[in-house]
Amino acid sequence: MPMTRFAPAQKILFAINAAGGIAVLGSYAVGLGSGADALWGGVPAAIRPLYAVSMLVSALGYFAFIYYLLFKIRPESVSIGSGGKFQLFYWIFIGILLPSALWMPLTNLYIGSPSEALWLAIRAVLALVGLASIALSAALVQLRGNARGASYRLAVAGSLYFAFHTAVLDALVWAALFR
Repeated sequence: MPMTRFAPAQKILFAINAAGGIAVLGSYAVGLGSGADALWGGVPAAIRPLYAVSMLVSALGYFAFIYYLLFKIRPESVSIGSGGKFQLFYWIFIGILLPSALWMPLTNLYIGSPSEALWLAIRAVLALVGLASIALSAALVQLRGNARGASYRLAVAGSLYFAFHTAVLDALVWAALFR
């Protein structure tokens, strides 16, 4: 059943997503000013359109799982696995959004002045996003006490694709091809 109001825990999750989303989009708005092509590094032009499609599918997945968490469940009546609380999602989303906001600035710094420390920082933020995305999928799969309808299945499917994109395509493939 759709909810008409956010529970306090959902208000916090919404605030984390709003602030984190602004930080990520802001970093992209500023970072793309230096030229999007440079951000691809050595990624072959032939696979860039696949990345663009994957980014779109990932964004749709993000909307599916955040919609589910904000509008389709009651935080006080769910648990994650054997007793985890809804508040675990706060940390998962911070783990996705904060490093995501750092990727573009770090990559632009690296392009301007390559160093091993910057490269390791880039790899670390990509790994953190990937790991947090996997944690999100795991938490959704282990969610107990929630309605198991179509919106839940879309949330899980969206989180799994989002995790694939961030953990595999970004953290592994992009990183391997960039340099």
